[in-house]
Amino acid sequence: MARMLASVQNREEAELVFQSGADIIDLKNPANGALGAVDPAKVLEVIDFVDGRCAVSAACGDLPMDPEIIRATAERFAATGADYIKIGFFPSPNLSRCMEALRSLATHNKLIGVLFADYKDKYGSDLFDRLKANGFHGVMIDTADKSKGRLLAHMAPDQIGNFITEGQARGLMVGVAGSLEAPDVPRLLAYSPDYLGFRGALCSGRDRTAAIDLRAAIKIRGLIPAVQENGPPARVDYKLLAARGYYPDPAQAGLGTDKIFVRAFVLPVQIGAYSFEHGKSQNVSFDVTADVLRVTRNPEDMRHVVSYDLIMDGIRAIVGRGHVELVETLAEQIASFILENPRVTQVTVRAEKLELGAGGVGVEIERKNEIKASLVKPRGAPVQIGHKSP
Repeated sequence: MARMLASVQNREEAELVFQSGADIIDLKNPANGALGAVDPAKVLEVIDFVDGRCAVSAACGDLPMDPEIIRATAERFAATGADYIKIGFFPSPNLSRCMEALRSLATHNKLIGVLFADYKDKYGSDLFDRLKANGFHGVMIDTADKSKGRLLAHMAPDQIGNFITEGQARGLMVGVAGSLEAPDVPRLLAYSPDYLGFRGALCSGRDRTAAIDLRAAIKIRGLIPAVQENGPPARVDYKLLAARGYYPDPAQAGLGTDKIFVRAFVLPVQIGAYSFEHGKSQNVSFDVTADVLRVTRNPEDMRHVVSYDLIMDGIRAIVGRGHVELVETLAEQIASFILENPRVTQVTVRAEKLELGAGGVGVEIERKNEIKASLVKPRGAPVQIGHKSP
């Protein structure tokens, strides 16, 4: 499960986000750019306050791509003893030299290379390999120019998912940030990042330069299921999800289900078994209905709902993988993806090819998760909640 990273300016704000339950407290000055640096003395103050109870990270600032400047700055922040040191990298002919200049520091410190979605097409395809080769502990995607929208204005969810997958495949810890808002959280959790980073969403009026608002921080914390620290990680820990309001508590079982749906969602898809269907796209219409376990009688925030965005994001991601021979295969993949959500008990998927003659042709399937469906019982009936998904 993902951790919550909260960016703060000083010890006072650190105390608030610690109270909210943040997993990583990140020091930066939002008035000085995406990775604006604070005085290292403030990092020391926060480390003293935290006293090992959660991780601390520090941003090195929006630095020029000069190897000597980047190394000297990173060394200064590493000397504070922060758990993670965040270094921003912009596209530059010096980019490789800047990474190489940090190799010796990376042997004893957990360095996080921060990339910016604003420049995602200018970094080159081997960037993850270069970070790994130079000893970096992790990589993070963020936005550089906050005036040009949040991360999802620059990258589709499936692109962010690919970023996460590629980084983790190389053994890197992968974080996601960039003016994220509450509705973005469940969409991104579906791709299993190692952590999600926040600043503006935690502040009064969602102004990243304003002070931390404890209620806003608690709201974001509540959207991210707590990390299971002890023992082997279960793929889905239903008790933890229940504790966070994501899943029905045994005492609240019997609330039944709601249906969420997507209708006539049309995308160009590379699909078909015939040779004339290869090498081109054709429009396919998707109708999806999912039965979702209710967790409360009075839904008030994103913890209490399953967004239809998750369905559309999943379809886009699956379609984006490349050619599919059979519409039945596509429908099965979509159903499987949606049923991975811990609260979806049943899903109906209809996929219709629109360009093969006068009418539409396709398939409709219905799939059910029997274990989760067993929670749909009259109030008072005994309910067992396990730790593993089927």
